[in-house]
Amino acid sequence: MKMKYNFTIQELNPADAVEFIQARHYSKVMPRLTKHYLGIYDGTELAGVLTLGWGTQPYNTIHKLFPTLASKDYYEIGKMCMDESYPRNSETQMLAKVRKWIQTNLPEKQFLFTWADGIVGKVGYVYQAFNFLYGGYIWTDIYIGPDGEKIHPRSTRQLLRENEEWEGKEKLFWLTHPFTEHKGIVRVKGKQFRYILPLNKNAGKLLKESTVNWNQPYPKEDCLKWKVRTGYKKYEELPGMPSFDLSVVNVNKNNVEAKR
Repeated sequence: MKMKYNFTIQELNPADAVEFIQARHYSKVMPRLTKHYLGIYDGTELAGVLTLGWGTQPYNTIHKLFPTLASKDYYEIGKMCMDESYPRNSETQMLAKVRKWIQTNLPEKQFLFTWADGIVGKVGYVYQAFNFLYGGYIWTDIYIGPDGEKIHPRSTRQLLRENEEWEGKEKLFWLTHPFTEHKGIVRVKGKQFRYILPLNKNAGKLLKESTVNWNQPYPKEDCLKWKVRTGYKKYEELPGMPSFDLSVVNVNKNNVEAKR
């Protein structure tokens, strides 16, 4: 029998929200463009936190999908987590409260957008359970440090400068294969699964204008794939998910604090 909760939402102090998230979420890295830190309360107890804002390049993200829309027309789920004492179905109840909160407080928003991180084995079951629409996947790249740290390319600025000096090059945008081998860093490709939730009737109409099909079958675990770089523009498929130590935040240390 599914437990029914009477959750309420309050905006949180960013530092308090981040403390809750980093004690429970698999990734301690925080999105840079967070606008709302929503606390989900069960009575007086903080049961969960969900952040709203954008990922990197918000205009490009939405404009590629909906050519008539801009950043102001949507929010992206940055982080979402519940305290482990709550059952799995509580996340869909949290999403129901968040949708209502956005519709009431931010009626100009057309869509709630999110990614499921296939690199760490997530296909988005919680979004599927809440009837988000699925719009396919993209391949994305990350690095794994010698200590197991999962390193987002946006966090590699210092490593890029070191790579440039090491190879005597003026400007690099990605770490080169010889340099990563030298540093014991591995570059891995994996899938990011794309989901969207229409927030009003107009959003439903806008789906017809989208550049992607939002009625695709939901992905399952057999859709997960990983590739490892073995040379310049050369990759080999991995038999399973690569190993991470998600508690390590050395290269990512500048991206673990609250952002607004």
